[in-house]
Amino acid sequence: MARVQPLLAEFPNVRLVSFSVDPKRDTPEALASYAQRYHAQPGLWYFLTGDQRVLDALDRRSFMLGNVDGSLEHSTRFVLVDRQGKIRGYYGAAEADPTPSLIVDIRRLERERS
Repeated sequence: MARVQPLLAEFPNVRLVSFSVDPKRDTPEALASYAQRYHAQPGLWYFLTGDQRVLDALDRRSFMLGNVDGSLEHSTRFVLVDRQGKIRGYYGAAEADPTPSLIVDIRRLERERS
């Protein structure tokens, strides 16, 4: 996401959101430190934590990525979600750089808005 962030200047409506996979340790202060370490731009890249059951439901049922169980194992995929909350794409961060495909799909979504 740190590589994607600078490419989003032309897309003022796009936001990056990172969800905690370890809500017991990922306090707001810990997430703020992480955001600072990766030079997250306020208002563009958000770091969220919360109740483990809620995060688990989001991860498994909404994004279909896995479990939030404190094991520190997390998905290596990005999920592109449109304004209606519909998943528009998955991008494997463990594979070749998914950034070009992600940007192409963001442009496509921007054109759909107009």
